[in-house]
Amino acid sequence: MNVLVTGGAGYIGSQVVKELLKKGFKPIIYDNLSTGHKEALLGGEFIEGELSDIDQIDQAIKKHKPKAVIHFAASIEVEQSAKEPENYFENNLLNGLNLLKMMKKNNVSKFIFSSSAAVYGQVKKTPIDEGDPKNPLNPYGLTKLMFEQILSTYKDAYGLKSISLRYFNAAGADPSGRIGQDSKKPTHLITRTLLTALGKYPEIEIFGTDYQTKDGTCIRDYIHVKDLATTHILALKALDKSSFNPVYNLGTGSGYSVKEVIEAAKKITGINFKVKNGPRRPGDPAILVASNKKAKKELGFKPQFSSLETIIETAWQWHKKHPEGYKN
Repeated sequence: MNVLVTGGAGYIGSQVVKELLKKGFKPIIYDNLSTGHKEALLGGEFIEGELSDIDQIDQAIKKHKPKAVIHFAASIEVEQSAKEPENYFENNLLNGLNLLKMMKKNNVSKFIFSSSAAVYGQVKKTPIDEGDPKNPLNPYGLTKLMFEQILSTYKDAYGLKSISLRYFNAAGADPSGRIGQDSKKPTHLITRTLLTALGKYPEIEIFGTDYQTKDGTCIRDYIHVKDLATTHILALKALDKSSFNPVYNLGTGSGYSVKEVIEAAKKITGINFKVKNGPRRPGDPAILVASNKKAKKELGFKPQFSSLETIIETAWQWHKKHPEGYKN
């Protein structure tokens, strides 16, 4: 069946497109290429479009008649969201509503949403369950939570079937070496660390060394992008069942500190790059580690590539082959 993938030329979206093709779906990629790359697409039909253009969305859905939509197109930088909240509300909420409106108009009733662990904010316990309190610390996390709530109201009012997948820290690159993370201004720890190892940056900065953690640095749950991608296929299939939950955490249930990630990167690359201690960033919780029990039980979620070593090794191979991103 046809599946519309908004933001499908991005880091996670392109990996999902690959998995959709592998499983016999026909992906229709809708992306404005502000952060995505056509070179990352291994198939499917591409439409360069804006979610702010409601007529263009309408035309794409009318032409291709997708049975489901997987929605990745969003602004995602935490620090930027604190500085430019208006842009985040406009892109992540208003443009998302445009998409839902055109789905409703054209009777498309299945929706997979790319959500985030940022909905939880500063947590009181770990691992985090889906039902734990949601107190986002930044506008990015707030927009993800608000859109989840919008989807809930659309279910009750319009019968929309949706699943929100709350990613923890997406990382790594496709094991084939064909798809990886290419960002103009990378902020993800593993990506930035490996680019530092390649000499693209003079040093890697640790944002805060005084958190209440084992070594004073933030702890995160890292999940391989391929494991994320395969789970979107599982979520699509779950929408055909009579019983499914609207939200699932996607993480490994294990956390690594910033210092642990950097030391692992040094070991895998064999490069002793420079590390600098810096102040905390606003909006960063100390610990984010998932409970993935519900996703395992109900979706069949089974991470296979998400050891820290595999994540860093696959990312390292990608960046070594593509030091300038998809330009290489």
